Amino acid sequence: MARAIFRMKNHPHSPALARLRRLVAVALLGAGPLCTRAQFALAEAYAQAPTLLDTYHVRGEHASDDAYRATTSTSATKTDLALQDTPQSISVVTADQIRDQQMTSLADVAKYVPGITSHQGENNRDQIVFRGNSSSADFFLNGVRDDVQYYRDLYNLARVEVLRGPNAMIFGRGGGGGVINRVTKEAEFTPLGEVSIEGGSFDARRGPIDLNQPLAPDLAFRVNAMLEDSGSFRRFVTLKRKAVNPTFTWLPAPQTKVTVSYEYLHDTRVADRGITSFHGRPADVPIETYYGDPTQSHVNANVNLVTASLEHRRGALTIRDHLLYGDYDRGYQNLVPGAATPDGSRVTLTGYNNATWRRNVFNQTDLTLEADTGPVRHTLLGGLELGRQTTENYRNTAYFDNTATSITVPFADPQTTVPVTWRQSATDANNDVQATVAAVYAQDQLELTPRLRAIAGARFDVFDLRYHNHRTGGRLARRDTLGSPRAGLIYKPVTALSLYSSYAVSYLPSSGDQFSSLTTITEQAKPEAFTNYEAGAKWEARRDLGVTLAVYQLDRTNTRATDPNDPTRLLQTGSQRTRGLEFGLTGAITKAWTVSGGYAYQDAHVRSATVSARAGATVALVPRHSASLWNRYQLTPRLGVGLGAVYRSDVFAGIDNTVTLPGYTEVDAALFYAITPRWRLQVNVENVLNRRTYLNADNNTNISPGAPRSVRVGMEVGW
Repeated sequence: MARAIFRMKNHPHSPALARLRRLVAVALLGAGPLCTRAQFALAEAYAQAPTLLDTYHVRGEHASDDAYRATTSTSATKTDLALQDTPQSISVVTADQIRDQQMTSLADVAKYVPGITSHQGENNRDQIVFRGNSSSADFFLNGVRDDVQYYRDLYNLARVEVLRGPNAMIFGRGGGGGVINRVTKEAEFTPLGEVSIEGGSFDARRGPIDLNQPLAPDLAFRVNAMLEDSGSFRRFVTLKRKAVNPTFTWLPAPQTKVTVSYEYLHDTRVADRGITSFHGRPADVPIETYYGDPTQSHVNANVNLVTASLEHRRGALTIRDHLLYGDYDRGYQNLVPGAATPDGSRVTLTGYNNATWRRNVFNQTDLTLEADTGPVRHTLLGGLELGRQTTENYRNTAYFDNTATSITVPFADPQTTVPVTWRQSATDANNDVQATVAAVYAQDQLELTPRLRAIAGARFDVFDLRYHNHRTGGRLARRDTLGSPRAGLIYKPVTALSLYSSYAVSYLPSSGDQFSSLTTITEQAKPEAFTNYEAGAKWEARRDLGVTLAVYQLDRTNTRATDPNDPTRLLQTGSQRTRGLEFGLTGAITKAWTVSGGYAYQDAHVRSATVSARAGATVALVPRHSASLWNRYQLTPRLGVGLGAVYRSDVFAGIDNTVTLPGYTEVDAALFYAITPRWRLQVNVENVLNRRTYLNADNNTNISPGAPRSVRVGMEVGW
């Protein structure tokens, strides 16, 4: 019924649509023959004109998605635009795909998305390599920055959007290689509920719930929650986390929508830095081998997020305001494997702990206006973003037996119980940082002819950083004015095919993506620049099957390099280039067969020397070739099966290109069975062939093995 409204939206005042809207409104509002006067009035208002209630139900988390395929997004342009007409490479992982593959982390998402790879992130945070550029900060929640280093969960998401290439025009600083935007579930006006119990190999135990209930004709409530207590194939490693996310949707008038949300997430786990290397390859030790002392190693995160948004329409003008308040308290303590001795008999261990507290406050205000100038149709966007981030950082070094900062342990048995004292060394962080951003942006989407469209925009950020070193009392500051342009052209030779080209620039201030420190050198350094040239095609092979192709060149410049004539000075002459191709396939091949996957070719190398790499070096954790394909086939109305495969070629663990992580092919499978219309059984098997894999690394001696064959069983009841 919602799709019927969507197809008729070009005729908003037709009698048929008015009647259909009235029926939908009565159903959604719980109004029947005995409905209240207020309910009937709201139903009548909904029937007579396009409203935010109309938009809400048509463009909600389910209505615009055909199983694995999303058709529209607001993230890339801040306007509701068809993905086919967006001049950028975008992948959307829907709630259906998340459920079918039992994804719980952004690393799970990255596994089946072409062009990105997961970084180890010291095994205490999300970190993604986008087109050869690694970031631990380019993460967003409903379009607002969520940049603290922690592990995000997927229990409350309607979709995950991966936008590749520079995205500063919409998202601000950083985002040079791409960003990940999580879109949360909102309260709807239809009762629903899902409760799941999941368990499996290595003591995996998890239970998510999703409950939605309209409270009044104009007010709905939803709560998502999750509890997990799991082990790991890695010895001594455990994970415990819990989260709850209540949300409210309020429709005070037909053209106004207010949403309010709060999320609490607690995540604690044993810190695990993986295994070391030997002779240029991952060490030939059992993949469960643990380095250090698990009783001295832990990761903790407590996250509190409050968001509120207001959307109001007045004729052709739409006003949106989005506020996010985030309080993050996270820390980790670990012993870290180092290099093995030349004879392969012993391994070095060092250690440290690190605590970060951050408070984020961001407010975005957007105005969108649809207008015509002669034959040209415009969608104009103007916006303002204000933000303040306050951060405290504190780090200690591990002293073994209270004296030495490193010890060696046996190569074959690297666990230790040597007493450790944690205290500050001369270079450990003890500081606070205040970052303030004020940004304005403007954009015009032009429909020049029925076949030709364009988009152009620019953003200007003033990024102000104030750094205070508590140990020395020193204070440093830097202010950058960042201008980030964007332009794209779309040509549609036929309705189902879009050919596009685009140009975009992003900047990363010299303090880095976590702006955790400032020195007398970085205080003087200009921001790094990311410039992307891209061309591609998006084809709707059928109504619910999309094919995408993109080729690009992404240049990273203003990277710091050592002055060849004076090793004590730095020059901003370093540069990096990534050239690549991305192919994507998402949607339904037939009514019973749904797919999601793609292929990526990436050539990422250092063009001119930097402080950490020679010219010509290949960028770490960037496979030359990677491919994935997930299939779901519905054998009968009750029985479905899933089969997936992931391929990745060799990658280097570090920028010095001395340690190689071998390529691999992994096969996954699943079984889905509807016991009754409400009860659903699901079985997922990862790494069916039980291949040994090495997923990623933080450096040459911190390498994460992949899990062996593992089984997860889930039982879900829905209503």
